[in-house]
Amino acid sequence: MPECLVFRLPTRHPADVSGLTALIDAGEVAASEIVAVFGKTEGNGCVNDFSRPLAVMALEAALAARLGCAPAEVGARVALVMSGGTEGGLSPHLLVLARREGGAAGSGALAVGTAFTPAFAPEDIGRMAQVRATAEAVRRAMAAAGLTDPADIHFVQVKCPLLTSARIAQAQGRGETVVSHDTYASMGFSRGASALGIGLALGEIDEAALDDAAVCARTDLHSGRASASAGIELMHNEIIVLGNAPGWGGPLRIAHRVMRDGIDLSAIRGALADLGLDAPGQLAPEQEARVVALLAKAEPASDGLIRGRRHIMNDDSDINATRHARALVGGVAAAAIGRTDLYVSGGAEHQGPDGGGPVAIIARVDNT
Repeated sequence: MPECLVFRLPTRHPADVSGLTALIDAGEVAASEIVAVFGKTEGNGCVNDFSRPLAVMALEAALAARLGCAPAEVGARVALVMSGGTEGGLSPHLLVLARREGGAAGSGALAVGTAFTPAFAPEDIGRMAQVRATAEAVRRAMAAAGLTDPADIHFVQVKCPLLTSARIAQAQGRGETVVSHDTYASMGFSRGASALGIGLALGEIDEAALDDAAVCARTDLHSGRASASAGIELMHNEIIVLGNAPGWGGPLRIAHRVMRDGIDLSAIRGALADLGLDAPGQLAPEQEARVVALLAKAEPASDGLIRGRRHIMNDDSDINATRHARALVGGVAAAAIGRTDLYVSGGAEHQGPDGGGPVAIIARVDNT
C-alpha cells in the first residue's frame, strides 16, 4: 500500500537546498520517492521574480545528483512548484512530497498524484487550449493517485506559464494573437484558465459554460479546490492532486474549506476541525505540531471591499495587490495555526469566490 510522506523544510535563501539534501542523505526519504516539491520563495511573485527559477535550478541540480540523471530530466519526473512572495510574516520554506510503496495497510489516507501538460504555444496561454489540457492532466494525476471520486480530492495545485515580451513577439511573428500584451495580466489569465481546467475535471464547472471570453471574466465560475501559480520558468502546466484515497496508508489526512474573503478565519477553523483539531483560538502547541502544511490562495476582492469596508489593495501603485493579499491571508492563517511557514499563494482567479479562495490543511490524525 502506498503512503504519502510530507516534509516541511526551512530555507535560508531561494537556492538553499541543504534541508533537502540532508533529508535524503540521512535516509529519511529516497530521491526516487520524491514526486513534488512546493516552495515559498522571498521574491515579489510578479513576472520578474527570479527567485522561483533560481530555486528550481537548485532543486534540479540537487535531485539530479542523487537520481543519477541530468538536471533537465528532473522536471519531467518531479513537479517543482515555486510560489514567490513571503510578505508580512510568511516564512520561506519547502514542502517535499514523496510516495513510498509497501506501507502498512490502512483505511485511507493522504494520496498524491502528479501529471504534466505538453508545452503551450504563447497563444494558448489563458485560453481554452490551456483549460482543456489542464483538465486532462488533472484526470491523469487523479488516476496516478488512485483517486476515482472527485469528492475525495481536497486540493489541486498547478504551476503554469506566463507571457513575456519575447513570447508575445514569437506568437506575433507567426501571425498569432495572445490573450494580453500586459505580461503581468497574463499571469492572471494563465492562473484563471488553469483553475477553470481543474473545476472542469472535478465536475465543479460545466464545459458548456466555458469559452475564451469566460477566463478572468466569469467570476461566478470557480473551483473550491484549485490553486494556480504562474511563473516565468516553464511553458507547460505541472499538476499536483492531493486527496484522501482508500488505497493509501499512513497517518496523514487532508481537509479543505473555501474562504469567502481574506479574513474568513472560520473556514480555516473548519478545515482544522475536520482533522480533529478543533480549537476556539490559536492551536495549542501539541495541536500545532500535528499540522504538516497549510495551503491557501489569496486574492483582493475586485469591488475594493471586505465585508462592506474599503480596502486599498487594488489601488496601491507601490505594492502589487497580490502581495497585500498574501500578507493579509498569511497573517490570519498564522494566527490560527501558531506558525508562519505556510504556503499562501496570491492570485486566485476562478479559485474560490471573488476575494476569497480555498484553504487546505494536511495533518497527522494521531500523535505519531
